[in-house]
Amino acid sequence: MTVEYQDNIDEDSSSFWNKEPSINPRTRVSRLSRRVFLILTITAILILTIALGASYSKMVNRLWSVEQTSSNVSQSLSSLQQLATDAVKDVERLQFVVAHNKEELQSTAEALKQLATLDTISRTLASLQCSLDRLIHNGTTSKSSGCCPLDWQKFDSSCYHFSRSLKTWHEARDWCNGHESHLAIILTDKEWNFVHENLGGHFFWLGLTDERGSWEWVNQTPYVMNRRHWRPGQPDSWTRHGMGPGDEDCAHIHTDGRLNDLHCSTRLQFICQKHA
Repeated sequence: MTVEYQDNIDEDSSSFWNKEPSINPRTRVSRLSRRVFLILTITAILILTIALGASYSKMVNRLWSVEQTSSNVSQSLSSLQQLATDAVKDVERLQFVVAHNKEELQSTAEALKQLATLDTISRTLASLQCSLDRLIHNGTTSKSSGCCPLDWQKFDSSCYHFSRSLKTWHEARDWCNGHESHLAIILTDKEWNFVHENLGGHFFWLGLTDERGSWEWVNQTPYVMNRRHWRPGQPDSWTRHGMGPGDEDCAHIHTDGRLNDLHCSTRLQFICQKHA
C-alpha cells in the first residue's frame, strides 16, 4: 500500500507571505532614542539661539550707552576747550590792560611815595615845633600850640598818655584829673585802632564804669552797648573775685583790643586823654 504525501502549497504559500514580520524591541528603543535626541538637539539649538539673541541685545544696548557716554565726553571736552580758549583770551586782554596802564601805575606809585615823604616831613616839623614850644615853656606846652606834653601821643585832636605805673581805677581817674585830662573815652573805630596799636601787651583802665547802675563814660555820658567791642561773655559782673564787696564795675581794655569788666580795686596801667 502506497502512502501519498501531498503538500498544500497554496496554504503554505499564503501563510508564508501573509505572516507579519516580528519587530525587535531593541529596534523600537533605538528609534525612540533617536527621536528624543533630535528633540533635545532642536530644543538646545532654540535655547542657544534665544540666549545669543538676548546677549546680542544687551551688547547692542551697552554699545549704545558707551556711544552716548563718548558723545557726552566729547561735548564736555569741547566745552572745556572753549572755556580754556576764552580764558586765554581774557588773560591776553588783562596782560594788555596791565601793560597799557603800567606807566600810569608807576606814576601813581611815585606820587604816593612823594605824599608819604611829605607826610613824614610834616610830622617831623610838627614834632620839632612841639619840642621848641616845650623848651620855651620849661617842659610844658602852651594851650594854643596844638602840641602834646612829653610822654603823650597825639592822635587826631587829642593827646593820650599810656601810663607805665599801676593804679586802681579810682586812683587812675584822679591822676588823669590832676593832669588836666580824664581816663580815655573811646568813641570811634579810629580811636579803638589807635589805642589797640599802643597797648604793648598790657591791660589799661579806660574811663568806663557802671558804678551808678548802668555803663557810662567818666564824664557821665551814657555808654551805648556794642558787643563787638567786648570779649565773649563780658561784661559778666563777676562777684567771686575775692577782692571785697561789689562786683566788677570798671572796664579795662584787653591786649586783644576788646573790653572786659574787673573789680575797680584791681591795679592796672591806665590811659589818660585830653585835647591837644
